[in-house]
Amino acid sequence: MKFRFKKIISWLARIILKLFLGFIFLSIFIVLILKWVNPSVSSVMIQRKVNAVINLRDKQMIAHEWFSYDNISKQMPLAIIAAEDQNFPFHFGFDFDQIEKAIEQNNRGRKLRGASTITQQVAKNLFLWEGRSFFRKGLEAYFTLLIEVLWSKERTIEVYMNIVETGDMIFGVGTASHIYFKKLPNKLTRSQAALLSAVIPNPKRFSVRNPSRYILRRQDWIIGQMSSLGGIAYLKNL
Repeated sequence: MKFRFKKIISWLARIILKLFLGFIFLSIFIVLILKWVNPSVSSVMIQRKVNAVINLRDKQMIAHEWFSYDNISKQMPLAIIAAEDQNFPFHFGFDFDQIEKAIEQNNRGRKLRGASTITQQVAKNLFLWEGRSFFRKGLEAYFTLLIEVLWSKERTIEVYMNIVETGDMIFGVGTASHIYFKKLPNKLTRSQAALLSAVIPNPKRFSVRNPSRYILRRQDWIIGQMSSLGGIAYLKNL
């Protein structure tokens, strides 16, 4: 009986090891391929469509069109970096200074602030499901490291700009530019890029078409940060 039990345990261990190694090789392959191939869909897009079907809105289509980095106004990546991750060109996927500040703020009982980098958000939005479990955060960290190792910073911000949620069933700053401003994304002004960036953290709650006072204040703050970073010359660090 003991011998049979040991054989079962050994068999299960081999299966688990094969599955683990298979996941590692497959994930590396996928991330490497996406260094050159533009993803046509993301995990968040799939989740939004599934939710639409569940809520009997299955006819509502996802609005998404890919635009290359060179076909998007440089004001846009600058605004996103200024708003969300000013150390993006220099960190390796994790901004430990911001993480420490977030922990300190939380310990003081203040509203919990986010500390996710742009790379982490790409990892989460492209590959994972929404949630706050330790398992999901572990996978997010793993994919974040893969992206940092295999992609350039420019590729990372390009993918982010094309998969980020910018409204109800609206994804990508290029699509948002067409819907909200009736123009191609290479024509976005500094003010428009800052407005889009101000809404990105919660596009379901906030609106580009009807910005609240909070969003307008945040837009002004982002414009100020864009200037403080030195304007689009800052993007040379990517």
